[in-house]
Amino acid sequence: MQQIIDRTVRDVGSVLLGKERQIRLALCALFSRGHLLIEDLPGMGKTTLSQALARALGLSFARVQFTSDMLPGDILGVSVFEQSSGRFSFHPGPIFTEVLLADEINRSSPKTQSALLEAMAERQVTVEGETRPLPPEFFVIATQNPISQAGTFPLPESQLDRFLMRIEIGYPDRAAERAMLSGHLDARSVEALVPGLTREELAGIHAAAARVITSDMLLDYVQRLTAYTRNSAEFAHGLSPRGALALVAAARTWAFMEGREHVVPEDVQAVLPSVAAHRLRGTGDHSADGRALVEHLLARVDVFG
Repeated sequence: MQQIIDRTVRDVGSVLLGKERQIRLALCALFSRGHLLIEDLPGMGKTTLSQALARALGLSFARVQFTSDMLPGDILGVSVFEQSSGRFSFHPGPIFTEVLLADEINRSSPKTQSALLEAMAERQVTVEGETRPLPPEFFVIATQNPISQAGTFPLPESQLDRFLMRIEIGYPDRAAERAMLSGHLDARSVEALVPGLTREELAGIHAAAARVITSDMLLDYVQRLTAYTRNSAEFAHGLSPRGALALVAAARTWAFMEGREHVVPEDVQAVLPSVAAHRLRGTGDHSADGRALVEHLLARVDVFG
């Protein structure tokens, strides 16, 4: 499995140069059966990463460009009256796929954003009173532009909490940017990727990651972290039980991707910024920066109690 994962990272990295850590975090979210939020400026490679992941993993892919006038039916699907049969026929929306790219999700209204809630939480959608299952590997990659940009609607906390991780891609380093500018990378690179993982192998990774051992000492560390966010004056509110479960699940998967059968504190620390920063709100000087809160948290909570 390690060879398959490393090859997938290399394949996606051949398209998104110099971003191995972001690729591994994205795979960690997928292997943990969670969903991923990518927040960054336009043109940073968010769409490229999404397309490359789906291609490298051999999963079906659909992209929805969110706009201010979009309706929930544009995502979920609608029933249309067929004159030939004299009955309504359901036309599924783009959500019925394995990897869904919800592009610029915060440019749509809160009503449309909320249409994804049931799908992300339960892997099913209910349209006109009928519940329809989504594919077992259903995975949402949502992108959003910084809230400071014009025409954006902040995601509500209930929606943010549905994302296992939030990452940023950031500017490329000098070497990666030179490779792009010199023509080493072009739009055909994503299409040239060959799927390197079967659905059976992906299901095996899901199962193996969930079996990674978390010792009592490790869980004590996680509980100290969550307790600090709930009791410290720097935090407006702490990590919820769902957030703590997400942290453990992501740490298990990270340990598995690193070739370990048990979680160590470094695994928790590796995923904590991506799992917790979008779930935390601070007070005073910490109110605007979730990552600064995570750094403060790691500095104040000792690994060994």
